[in-house]
Amino acid sequence: MSKSKVSIVKTSPNPDYEQIWAAVKKAVNLLGGIGQIVKPGQKVLINPSLVATLTRREQATITLPEVTRAVADVVKNAGARPFIAESSAIGINTEKVISESGYKQIREMGYNVIDLKKTAVTMLPVQNGKIFTEIQTYELVKEADVIIPVAKLKTHDQAELTLSIKKLKGLLTDKYKREFHQRGVFEGCIDWFSALRPKLAVVDAIYCQEGLGPVFGKSVEMDLIIAGCDLVAVDAVCGYIAGFEPEEVPITTEAVRRGLGVADRKDIEVLGEPIELVSRRFMRVLEDERLKIEGLNLLYGGITCSGCRMGIMSSLFDMKEANQLRYLQGITIVTGDPEISEYILEDSIVTVGRCVSLEKRSKRHVKGCPPNNLDIVQAIIGDRATAERHWR
Repeated sequence: MSKSKVSIVKTSPNPDYEQIWAAVKKAVNLLGGIGQIVKPGQKVLINPSLVATLTRREQATITLPEVTRAVADVVKNAGARPFIAESSAIGINTEKVISESGYKQIREMGYNVIDLKKTAVTMLPVQNGKIFTEIQTYELVKEADVIIPVAKLKTHDQAELTLSIKKLKGLLTDKYKREFHQRGVFEGCIDWFSALRPKLAVVDAIYCQEGLGPVFGKSVEMDLIIAGCDLVAVDAVCGYIAGFEPEEVPITTEAVRRGLGVADRKDIEVLGEPIELVSRRFMRVLEDERLKIEGLNLLYGGITCSGCRMGIMSSLFDMKEANQLRYLQGITIVTGDPEISEYILEDSIVTVGRCVSLEKRSKRHVKGCPPNNLDIVQAIIGDRATAERHWR
């Protein structure tokens, strides 16, 4: 059986557009060229990460517009019709992200940059889904002949890493982004991936995030472009570069389990730069010292997964950034199956995630696997205020 090919191309430090264009073109050519992936006249949806309005280059929050533009140019040169489309995180104004970043400039240059939240929605069937039989998306997604996610290499407060497969969550409506968290985000992401089956992924690993990603992480300049047609292999290679084994990343593990791609290094042919020469261990979310908050009672049970554990910690960081830490006074947050002391007042307990048994769930239980951060924060605050994101 032939190996899955993944290309790694190094750019110069702080590269300009011409250098990024050359790197993207080389990464795709190492795979055999764009002609094997798209055909003349096809409608190609290019999906960058526009998660939030933290848009400065060195913040490493969104896909660099130069990388997305380079992918569009590669597609255009093949005679296909590229359009750039994304819906930002729940509650985030995608048009604002576009207008406050370089995506406004490339739109003005004539590139078709679309805020999906302003377009018509539809349902897409999912064959053999574990969680979903159909998923709500946008008509433009359904109409695309080819989908190319252009992810950012970042650590993630619930999924360990966010890469090309998780990036596809940006093609969901806000309603179904929330639905994914309620019903199982890792399995849901793989259901969605299996329904879309993109033909190519490009990863912007020029400026990356470590620690409390995908929004508040610390920037790491790696100056890499990574590409491949097997998205599982692409994500596995990105993980190897950042010091993660595939089994540490739930979405990669689930994709392998379902036979949707390969993650073992022996099954991947790496083209261009060797992994060993470009790798750097990234700080994990829970290693980020900024997460330390004195005086909070956190109870983690033995069955607690990293999704809920990291989601809780990043929710606390959201509260810190929104100046809402005062609402934590006297609160006990519980996830998993720990013993809860009889001396802890019921009204002060917030239980989080579906792993908390029914008999231990408090009145302020937050459903989901893992729950959305806003839901966790709102359960902590109660009716005293509204959960906020300072990065709207």
